[in-house]
Amino acid sequence: MFCRSPHSGLAQWSGAAGALWMLAAGACQTRDRFQFSSTGDGIGPESVIEYPGDDTTVTAGPDFVVYGFSRDGDGVDTVYFVTEGGVTHFPPLASSKDSVRYALPITTSGQAGTLITLLVFGTDRFGVRGDTVIRHVLVR
Repeated sequence: MFCRSPHSGLAQWSGAAGALWMLAAGACQTRDRFQFSSTGDGIGPESVIEYPGDDTTVTAGPDFVVYGFSRDGDGVDTVYFVTEGGVTHFPPLASSKDSVRYALPITTSGQAGTLITLLVFGTDRFGVRGDTVIRHVLVR
């Protein structure tokens, strides 16, 4: 089998040049190739809720804003926000960066006596899901 020449299609030579060409042709098919990881590190993004640092109680009224980030050396593909209780819901946040910051305004007006649970997790560009971080907000 021959390697393709960019100038003349398949090359066919005779004598010493042909033997040299056959040696080179064999090298074309057996040489090592660079390989890149297609699965990353196998660990999903780390998600952090910075504020509030712990479960908290708030007074009903203006929106309560939750701040945080998700990060992954393989790249964050999507950050997901799940709320239980309350009336606020958030769509997933798509990304192509290694770190994604978010600020989530949670409606507290008219929610006195409601326990709102917020769950945040991310997936990396390989689809690996990270751990879920949870915060409970009790509205008085």
